[in-house]
Amino acid sequence: MVKTKFVTDYQINASKKMLFSYLSTASGLEDWFADEVRIDEDKNFIFFFDNEEHHAKVASIRLNSHVKYDFFDPDNPNAEDHAYIEFKLEENELTQTMFLKIIDYTEDFDEEEMHAIWDGLVGKLKETIGG
Repeated sequence: MVKTKFVTDYQINASKKMLFSYLSTASGLEDWFADEVRIDEDKNFIFFFDNEEHHAKVASIRLNSHVKYDFFDPDNPNAEDHAYIEFKLEENELTQTMFLKIIDYTEDFDEEEMHAIWDGLVGKLKETIGG
């Protein structure tokens, strides 16, 4: 399967500290990103979307800055070219405006469809945090 990288930014009116918990914890992600999120005994995240489970490990994390989830097949965890999603918090120093940058490396999707998916998810996040 061919994968493509989709990158988009959203302005969010919230502090890095508050926003980061919605990007990096199971309960925070469950509030806006997935139907259910669990963490297994190996500290891997299990995301449930549309009655399907998707396994991911935290590939990198920096407190109040970014988190990257590397998705893998639990039956073949050593397969290469994993899909991933990375959330980065970036603040414009001049205007003090907070931006959420999303990098979604996944199977080839239509760019309009990806915008629609992320617009809906981030809209739900903004509703949840009031930002």
